[in-house]
Amino acid sequence: MKRIGILFVFAALALTVAARERIPASDARITYVGRTLVAQDGAVSFDWSGVYARISFTGGYLALEAGDTGKDYFNVWIDREPSAEPDKIVVVDRDTTVVLFQARERKPLPHQVVIQKRTEGEQGRATFRAFEADGFLKADGIRERLIEVIGDSYTCGYGSENSVREDPYRPEDENPAKTYADIIGRYFGADILRVAHSGQGIDRNYNDAGRGWHMPQRYLQTFDLSREPAWTFEGKKPDITVIYLGTNDFSTGRQPGFQEFKAGYVRLLQAVKAHYGQDHPVLCVAPKHTLDHHDYIRRVVESCGFPAVYYAGLPVEVHNNDSDLGASWHPNYTGHQKKAFILIPVISTLTGWPMENKPVE
Repeated sequence: MKRIGILFVFAALALTVAARERIPASDARITYVGRTLVAQDGAVSFDWSGVYARISFTGGYLALEAGDTGKDYFNVWIDREPSAEPDKIVVVDRDTTVVLFQARERKPLPHQVVIQKRTEGEQGRATFRAFEADGFLKADGIRERLIEVIGDSYTCGYGSENSVREDPYRPEDENPAKTYADIIGRYFGADILRVAHSGQGIDRNYNDAGRGWHMPQRYLQTFDLSREPAWTFEGKKPDITVIYLGTNDFSTGRQPGFQEFKAGYVRLLQAVKAHYGQDHPVLCVAPKHTLDHHDYIRRVVESCGFPAVYYAGLPVEVHNNDSDLGASWHPNYTGHQKKAFILIPVISTLTGWPMENKPVE
């Protein structure tokens, strides 16, 4: 009898596994937020920092078949809205199957998982090939409120998991969920479209790296590290675009002339307006480092000739240069919280979204 019982259990388990559903990563029930490319076989590829997917399913199991050209880290949240701290972190550095959720359940309950790319394009291009679960449901779609953010390492979350400014950069310390951008998104209940790359500027990248290839050019790309194919700007239009650039233009003791800087900034504004309309609001944020940043960006906003372009300057005192810094002198989570505190009222005014008595976290 015992042997028959054991065989029965194994047979039941085999039937359970066989009953699982496998769907291509491009299945319409999955929601992606960010720039992706769908292949003919249904695989979904992306390399921009902060791209995320929502998957709804039934039962106590969810697996992802994926691959990567490098080594990428991902945040995973299970049955809750994303926060600064994920429920787990997974790594994809080859063709592999990653189990995102596994639990014993008496009946197949509905669940939703959010998985977000933590690392930047330089760390790798990820490809999601398929998901497997007991069954799939329609995931929550793009939220009613949508914010596009264009930026550099601050917007990527470079070093945000660390709290020692002298520590070197490590990919595992990068977390976009701890940036001002995602903090603002959580405050307003908005999705975040992120187009950001460390070291990028308007007319000059950090230490003049990649001369002639700056964020105004990268903004038009589907992939961070590839100039082709061009991004199509299809899908839901964001309610507002936030541009947080300029730090790298002024890096290593050098800066472009104002006319060169303005030409690059206007090129970026032209691209935004061309795809979203002349009345689309754009908030141009001046970094805290020097008054020259503020002067350049303020003058661009005043003279660019586009409607609905606004200026916000972060004061030097927005955060300190000790406990609010993470790896390589980049803001950590508390530094990003303080940035968000200043920008939230401005975005509220420009969008008409009301301020609420809720944490900024």
